[in-house]
Amino acid sequence: MHLKTLRPIFHPISFFAKPVSLVLLSLFLGLPLQGLASAPGDQICDQVAHQAAVESGVPVSVLQAITRTETGRRRDGETRPWPWTVNMEGAGRWFDAPSEALQYVNENFQRGARSFDVGCFQINYRWHGQHFSSIEEMFDPLANARYAARYLSELYSEKGNWDEAAGAYHSRTPRYANRYKARFRQFRAAVIRNAPEISPQLPSPTVVASQPPQQVPRQNLYPLLQPASGARTHGSLVALHTPGNGNRLIGSSE
Repeated sequence: MHLKTLRPIFHPISFFAKPVSLVLLSLFLGLPLQGLASAPGDQICDQVAHQAAVESGVPVSVLQAITRTETGRRRDGETRPWPWTVNMEGAGRWFDAPSEALQYVNENFQRGARSFDVGCFQINYRWHGQHFSSIEEMFDPLANARYAARYLSELYSEKGNWDEAAGAYHSRTPRYANRYKARFRQFRAAVIRNAPEISPQLPSPTVVASQPPQQVPRQNLYPLLQPASGARTHGSLVALHTPGNGNRLIGSSE
């Protein structure tokens, strides 16, 4: 698809120079502080997937399978998604804290990098950044999940089923989409085995969406995290787990 020139949306702030406070992170998640304090990092993506599923009608198994395909890392025999994941120009990394992930993106952005994916659903800055007011907002797990759900809904309307929508979420190139779909199916089957669906299926698609879906309103207490508008084009870059790579992921730059 045609690449449009994006307006700069990056806002370097002192946030990068210090650890993220629990209060700030609770605002990122849109969750009560008490609930956030008890939520391990590897549960955050599933929590926001549930919320986005309820709001959008996208099956929770689809969203949870996508976040595992995008950011999953295997620990104690189980693949879990991770919110502070960055795929920078095809090289993926997990970070222990959001401050570390934001610092890494900030440094690479300043050197000129624009093709990178962030967060639970690995939203790509080059293709989707114009829909966020800042990279900080792209990292917000709930904003990240809501955007992914809206985009998947749009792709479902176009493709007619969730497997094809998942493939297009990653790439319009068949060989890349097919590889992604295979992993997506595996993760979705595992998610369904472990937990029932909590969201209704969307109606059968009848028309191809021609306009980006409207964002779900939510109260925003941070001045940098205000919604932006613009056109959407491509899907994400995949971040595939390979055993033994520690905090590195393997991505593709198709």
